[in-house]
Amino acid sequence: MRREVRWTNLSLKEMSRRLAEMGTPASKRVLRPLLKTLGFVKRKAHKTLAMGDHPDRDAQFPNIAKLKQEFLDAGLPVLSIDTKKKEFLGTFYRDGQLYSRDEVRVDDHDFPSFAEGKVIPYGIYDLAANKAHVTIGTSHDTSEFACECLTLWWEQHGRERYPTATKLLLLCDGGGSNASNRHVFKEELQRLADRLGIEIRVAHYPPYCSKYNSIEHRVFPHVTRACQGVVFESVDLVSDLISRTQTQTGLTVTTSILDRVFELGRKVSDNFLETCRILRDNVLPKWNYRALPTPTS
Repeated sequence: MRREVRWTNLSLKEMSRRLAEMGTPASKRVLRPLLKTLGFVKRKAHKTLAMGDHPDRDAQFPNIAKLKQEFLDAGLPVLSIDTKKKEFLGTFYRDGQLYSRDEVRVDDHDFPSFAEGKVIPYGIYDLAANKAHVTIGTSHDTSEFACECLTLWWEQHGRERYPTATKLLLLCDGGGSNASNRHVFKEELQRLADRLGIEIRVAHYPPYCSKYNSIEHRVFPHVTRACQGVVFESVDLVSDLISRTQTQTGLTVTTSILDRVFELGRKVSDNFLETCRILRDNVLPKWNYRALPTPTS
């Protein structure tokens, strides 16, 4: 084996054939331990290389850790939130294997125009309780949708789990439906704070750091495993599959379906910036701020 060779995608059968043609026959049985001795083992690509670095990264991570610990120590909810990959409904191919009596047959092309709809799983992970709730939307992933999912979590789980809470902490990415630079997200947060009557503190992960958001590695991989190989034929099926997610460390997942249309391209109210009660932190204000509920008269 030449020293400059770092990898090969040849099968053992193909290697054996080529070696025989070169006058050095070797069976697959011989090649397997030989490759291992030389350090060649089957590997797959891992998404570990950051696509960039942000100047606020080193300062924001300790800040998030500090906020998280403060809220957990006080018995207040700390929620890691994000939207999982959107999926089309229909007889489309999906990765994974499963036991089946019959051949699993799907369309030979995945054209979105043939979809019977789509599912948008929005996840909310309660760090202290080690429980997640996934709301399955069928419309668009908007800021209004994100805040409606948070409302549903509070009504179905949060209020009972944290009856004396006066505030909660949201940990989220800097983009998407909960983008740090979108006024429409902050307006929806203000409405959410008014609706729940509690302060909502937000801490965003800077760009290129979303994989550190807890829900990304504590919940979503297990949800993916619970759904692997199954053809998504209906929203109810997706909901049932996700609700079966559990781990040996005690993670459980509940689900709900939000079959409501959310409008794209919404603009903030004309007087939002004058009337909102969004207070930015002194430390990294771009990533950290609070939405205060409007006082009742």
